[in-house]
Amino acid sequence: MPPPILQSTAPGTCYKFTVANAHEAAQFIRDRLGDSARVLSVRTVEPSGLRGLWASPKLEVIAALPSEAPAQVSPVGASLLAISEENAAPVASKLAPASTTTTIAHASTRMRATHPARLELSPLLRRSGFSESIISLLERSATWAELQAMPLHRALVETGRYMQAVVSARPAPVPLTRAAFIGLAGSGRTTALCKWLSTEVSRRARSGHVVTVEFDQPVSRGPLPVFCEALGVPVAHYPASTHPATPGGFVYFDLPGLSLRDPAANAALADFLDREQIEQRVLVLNAAYGPAALRAGYARGRELGATHVVFTHLDELAQWGGLWDYLIDGGLEPLFLATGPSLTGECEDEVFDALTRRTLPAASEPALADDSETAGEAA
Repeated sequence: MPPPILQSTAPGTCYKFTVANAHEAAQFIRDRLGDSARVLSVRTVEPSGLRGLWASPKLEVIAALPSEAPAQVSPVGASLLAISEENAAPVASKLAPASTTTTIAHASTRMRATHPARLELSPLLRRSGFSESIISLLERSATWAELQAMPLHRALVETGRYMQAVVSARPAPVPLTRAAFIGLAGSGRTTALCKWLSTEVSRRARSGHVVTVEFDQPVSRGPLPVFCEALGVPVAHYPASTHPATPGGFVYFDLPGLSLRDPAANAALADFLDREQIEQRVLVLNAAYGPAALRAGYARGRELGATHVVFTHLDELAQWGGLWDYLIDGGLEPLFLATGPSLTGECEDEVFDALTRRTLPAASEPALADDSETAGEAA
């Protein structure tokens, strides 16, 4: 919708309006007030309420028409998107003293100068879900001062590269051969096992079998038996062979869920893992859980000797930045991220690349222009 037609353009009339950026302000002034207008003040207006979590700050501009015929001034820059119809309103009818006025070209520079104050790297990382510990890690790094001095889109790219460099120092993961899948009830443990089996059989052409284990009470296996039959993967109920049947094959264990409240209830599970000498233990966590439950589940898995981690329900998580805490410490090797409920597909096995794409959007795009505002809006 086009901007409103101003009711008065008499000399000396002042107008206050709100726009998204300096480009819109300059366009509005040129189209509605003319090249002779002067900018009296520019103020950044932060969004209020819940909108402040995602909305960008606006610019409140007061401009006025001179009381005398102005000297010729240069036209304002190229055409931009029109301003919203809600943002223009005439205010006091007297001009400020001439000493406080400025040309439109200078006003555009002033408005742009006020904008980078919100485009700092740390606030944008927080809005993407990065925790204070990860931001502190970045701020202590030798590259932080250099990142701060870069245009924002370039800083996001280099931040992604730095995070990749940190995780690349980890030793290369060992392929799974004898691995138990463990996790809390509701974590999607069996679905994660099905996704992994699909990847092993379909993409890597590996063969093996699955062993299901029960302790003091029966456990529902859901779609696992039917799914394994469709894949051609045998399913055995413990006691059964716990070693691969063929060289280079695999055997995976579907175990009962962990108890979060009562560590003693996990004793039977721990005894089984130790007795059968199952060294590879995949902890499955529901990433949509609250931070406290997620940390508690992670700690419980570490107590049981977990070596790998899978995060599920990523399709229900708006911000992935909090996952960096669990992946950057090097405690558990990330196996994959489950991004949907299906038994096949919907998973990211290049975990760090996927996390970089989702938390540092500009890091996956080529730097085509030196416009830090665009990168800030993307972040």
